[in-house]
Amino acid sequence: MARVFITGSTDGLGHAAAKTLISEGHEIVLHARSRERANSLNDLAERAAGLVIGDLSSSAETQEVAQQVNAIGRMDAVIHNAGVYRVADRRPTPEGHAQTLAVNTLAPYILSTLIERPQRLIYLSSGMHRQGSPSLADIDWVERRWDQTQAYCDSKLFVTTLAFAIARRWPDVLSNAVDPGWVPTKMGGAGASDNLEMGHLTQTWLAVSKDAPAMVSGKYWYHRKQQAPAREATDPEFQDHLIAALGELTGISLF
Repeated sequence: MARVFITGSTDGLGHAAAKTLISEGHEIVLHARSRERANSLNDLAERAAGLVIGDLSSSAETQEVAQQVNAIGRMDAVIHNAGVYRVADRRPTPEGHAQTLAVNTLAPYILSTLIERPQRLIYLSSGMHRQGSPSLADIDWVERRWDQTQAYCDSKLFVTTLAFAIARRWPDVLSNAVDPGWVPTKMGGAGASDNLEMGHLTQTWLAVSKDAPAMVSGKYWYHRKQQAPAREATDPEFQDHLIAALGELTGISLF
């Protein structure tokens, strides 16, 4: 039995992953953006090991989420599932960051830094990370004209790179990135054509399975099969530069 924390578990892939792992007998710590959103977890809350609340677009609330998780106890795995897709404008967070960057990249970075180190980390990527820009100039979109699709692609390149940077720096942790595919969730839309079940079962498999193929680190997965990520994500120099940039933006050092 494993204890697993899942961000963004009120709906979509996160909710499906939580439901699957609870049904398999694992201890699951749920996450909701607000107490109002937590109401949608009534079907799982009574069977969960805990519930933490905090808006991941806020650095301060993300740090509080980490504190709540640590108060419950050490996790065996953390699934960084929460994310936003196409946000119409920069939409500054309380700390002044672009919301897309804050939720998709800064929050996983902060949580990875502050949550007591688990045995496994799973980061939700996207096939669109391959269209992300490898330039780290103005990653917070302060000077550039806002482009919602490019901002999303960049944020997913960055979180994929984070997964591989951790795999390289923390050899005692299995850290992987997962492309769930274009699945019919609230984010993906009803017209999405990929397999919703495989979208979340890859996450849960990497989080708890003892199968030899799942006991690896620094890999990029799609439907339980390894794929080649963007070249930049596996480049140690790019990883180090990104980690330095995220540390500067958040004021929190990962390594």
